[in-house]
Amino acid sequence: MIEHLNNAEYDWFLWLNGHHSPFFDVLMHWISYKFTWIPLYLFLIVLIFRTFPKKQAFQQILFLLIVVGCSDYLASGIIKPFFQRPRPCHDPVIGSLVHIVDGCGGMYGFVSSHASTSFGLACGIIFVFGWLHPVSKFMLIWAIIVSYSRIYLGVHYFSDIFLGGLVGVFFAFLFQLLRTRIIKT
Repeated sequence: MIEHLNNAEYDWFLWLNGHHSPFFDVLMHWISYKFTWIPLYLFLIVLIFRTFPKKQAFQQILFLLIVVGCSDYLASGIIKPFFQRPRPCHDPVIGSLVHIVDGCGGMYGFVSSHASTSFGLACGIIFVFGWLHPVSKFMLIWAIIVSYSRIYLGVHYFSDIFLGGLVGVFFAFLFQLLRTRIIKT
């Protein structure tokens, strides 16, 4: 059963990773690059300060920083070292078949820190602005694209992305629950 799941994941990964072009190689590199999104983060900070009173704006930003920080720490600091699952580009079974754009990165990929932090931020933004706000919808689409870029670049399997995203969503829900309980008391 496990072997069948591994083979299915290999097949799906290779199919997703195998659809590439020079244009998308460059685009996915920039989507995945951590400094690309600094203008977006600055925009979110400005939007929060324009939407909420100063004290509440600081609380919203602190909430988002805690969600993103905890998501990254659990993914990179605990889960990756514990499971030590090789990235697709380091995997001895399929590594030679992987289309790699920017190099392989660290040895381990389970779970994706990009997915955990982007989905944590997106879900956190949804809690800050509500589901119907245009920035919430944009951030959800952004998290999906950033996460997919990691498969395209050859450094994560779908399960790395999916479970990494769940880590981010978990922390957003956890800290939203905690802060609503704190506000009630």
